[in-house]
Amino acid sequence: MLKTRVIPTLLYKNVGLVKGIGFDSWRRVGTVMPSITVYNTREVDELILLDITASDEQREPEYEEIAQFSEGCFVPLTVGGGITSLGHVKKLLRSGADKVSLNSVLFQEPQLVSEVAYTFGTQCVVASIDARKGPDGRYECYSHAGKTPTGIDPGEWAAKLEELGAGEILITSIERDGTMEGYDLDLIKLVSSAVSIPVIASGGAGNYTHMVKAIQEGQANAVAAASIFHFTEQTPKEAKRALAVAGIPVRNFSVGSQQQGVLR
Repeated sequence: MLKTRVIPTLLYKNVGLVKGIGFDSWRRVGTVMPSITVYNTREVDELILLDITASDEQREPEYEEIAQFSEGCFVPLTVGGGITSLGHVKKLLRSGADKVSLNSVLFQEPQLVSEVAYTFGTQCVVASIDARKGPDGRYECYSHAGKTPTGIDPGEWAAKLEELGAGEILITSIERDGTMEGYDLDLIKLVSSAVSIPVIASGGAGNYTHMVKAIQEGQANAVAAASIFHFTEQTPKEAKRALAVAGIPVRNFSVGSQQQGVLR
């Protein structure tokens, strides 16, 4: 059984870190490098760093900035935003990224997943899916930071991306993003039941119980979160403790250090 990972997400725009609600109303919450430095000391398993405006602005990733960020990052780093070619992936990996997150480009060029997987291995490819529930109760994938509907079912899309060579899926609920009201468990389950590769749940974490439910009920393999770590005193280390207390195997956590009563 795969051990569960706790993965903070860093969203950046014009160098600064931001966090919004529902992929909108972006609020500045700091700068990238100091946050990476803090997370280095907080027993996180990985970090996800996403440039939220690169695709809309049709520009490449900021390779020099990524190189600076990665130099001070001591955990695996996934980078996304503005990636549209194998050449971009090569430059990012040379800049210090460990994995790349692909999203909007795949709706036009799904074969990029296969190209990256063939060249660098499936473990390098994180296929990111942003989804919203429609009035009819069905889920739909959106591209370009949640702005463009695609008409594609997230479960079917996840299965297709796995077939093409994706190593894992990052599934984000647009409605739950930044609300801290809990992950969309139905959306997570829809995706996790469609694939055999690891699924990272994202969008809505507000407390440790939400994370436990994403694993136990949504059947995710990892939890990604931002607002809970930016705006509350809750920490990745205590999140791991809560998961372990609930009987969920977690990475880099000593069972002997568990304490009861940490679920909120």
